[in-house]
Amino acid sequence: MKIDWSKVNQPEIVFQRFPSRRSQVYGTKGVVASSQPFATEAGLEILRKGGNAADAAVATSAALNVTEPSCCGIGGDAFCLFYDASTKTVKALNGSGRSPANLTIDYVREQGVTGNSIPATNLNSVTVPGCAAAWVDTVEHFGSRKLTVADVLAPAIRLAEQGYPVSEINSFAWQRSEKLIKNASPNGDEMLLNGKAPLPGQLIQLPNLAKTFRAVAEQGKDGFYKGRVAEAIVELIQSKGGVMSLEDLANHSTTFVEPIKYTFSNEVTVYECPPNGQGITALLALGILDNMEDQNKIRSLLEMEHNSAEYLHALVEALRLAFADSQWYVTDPEVEHVPVAELLSKDYLASRAQLFDSQRTNPKVVHGNPVNSSDTVYFSVVDQWGNACSYIQSNYAGFGTGAIPKGCGFTLQNRGSNFYLIPGHANALKGGKRPYHTIIPAMALRGDELFLSYGVMGGFMQPQGHVQVLLNMLRGFTAQAALDAPRFCISAGSPETEGRATGMAGDINSEVYFEEGISDEVIATLRDMGHDARRVSGVSRSMMGRGQVIQRIVDQSGKIIWAAGSDPRADGHAVPQI
Repeated sequence: MKIDWSKVNQPEIVFQRFPSRRSQVYGTKGVVASSQPFATEAGLEILRKGGNAADAAVATSAALNVTEPSCCGIGGDAFCLFYDASTKTVKALNGSGRSPANLTIDYVREQGVTGNSIPATNLNSVTVPGCAAAWVDTVEHFGSRKLTVADVLAPAIRLAEQGYPVSEINSFAWQRSEKLIKNASPNGDEMLLNGKAPLPGQLIQLPNLAKTFRAVAEQGKDGFYKGRVAEAIVELIQSKGGVMSLEDLANHSTTFVEPIKYTFSNEVTVYECPPNGQGITALLALGILDNMEDQNKIRSLLEMEHNSAEYLHALVEALRLAFADSQWYVTDPEVEHVPVAELLSKDYLASRAQLFDSQRTNPKVVHGNPVNSSDTVYFSVVDQWGNACSYIQSNYAGFGTGAIPKGCGFTLQNRGSNFYLIPGHANALKGGKRPYHTIIPAMALRGDELFLSYGVMGGFMQPQGHVQVLLNMLRGFTAQAALDAPRFCISAGSPETEGRATGMAGDINSEVYFEEGISDEVIATLRDMGHDARRVSGVSRSMMGRGQVIQRIVDQSGKIIWAAGSDPRADGHAVPQI
């Protein structure tokens, strides 16, 4: 039967009104958990061909660019944590890009920008896309060496050329951004279907995106950072008053970094990528919670009733304190000093915990002094050898700027909106600098053995999700139940913007949203304690992020079992390798 899509009445995504009832997924070989089924299958295809977790993660990442461009793409950035089972070590990769070398606060002001940040649709908000280099470097440094970059990108190229039926939640996001895509550049039709955003179930092909992928598959990084693609990026940005140059693209490099970590409750060590990422926010919050217990300001978190007012008050306040510090200090450590060791020191965490009041919210939280002087995809992959890859990529605000370089089939990110246009601020805009970055993968180890490869995507929600999901797991929740459980989000912005590139995003002295499933009585109690507590439900639940969890379990015979969950707030699932 032929469907007349123009006459199809698209219903609200009603299943997001209710808690999930998914079962946890188990496997003994590899597992891929992502927000899109086709992307999960791309990762599994690479595992079946003998690739390891890193190889499969890049295949998944590229396929997500095809199937969920509303959140990620080769025009954006990526970060990665890789657990090497042979050495029992965690390694990290920073695949974020830098601002154009000639971009200054004065120039942005001359272009008419009056606020404290670059508007999300201004092409001066485009930093050099780091994703393509991150893919190549992940395969070459962490991969099995059995497969080439071309092998790993093949499933995504096939998807883009042959097309795929669009999923429900992704279609909703695409429709919401249709006007943006049309207006951001003359090339909007490259990512629309007959001039419109695709509806759920409609088949869409992205041939120009496939051409971009083929350039990377055949030429490596030069296929993106030099030649046709680079020229198209620069031509578009400069046509809109931007200053990015071919040299900015050619000079881009991935940075291999040492992960930062914190051992929570003397039980589990959480690993995050260091600044310019905001992963330190989650570690600060966990450290503050530890010290709140040590100071007898709260009883054991795991003894409190889950999502009770007492429990939520402690988490919200710890995260507010953590954000106050990370948003003040986190920036590009290659340009400005970031006092990571001092922030995570016992004495400093103890001093921050002393600010907690068990009866009321702190009326205004500000950063401390430890020294004397938004839309995203997250996915996780494990393999039969015990390796794990925790991977995240993003355009920042949905489709980013929405601007498409001619003939390239992807949108450019707007990560530079995270810079402050305030001279003297650590995260102030400067040429050749990386901005404060929201996207963060996570891992947790017990001793030197992997416990979790996990993450929660979504702007400033991400460290909040890391803390909430980790505590759920430590309570004994399954991986799936830990994701299903209702969450809160501090100042995501309004439900309509989902916190992406708005003036409200990340304001830790603003509102706190609580998901349906947290009782009205609890929310009322939190309001009495001074919280600007608000309810969120339905499609707006997406502000709570969308996570993936893979847990390592050892059975009675010593066999490793993988247990995985995938967030019900997204379209995807977790699937084990046969």
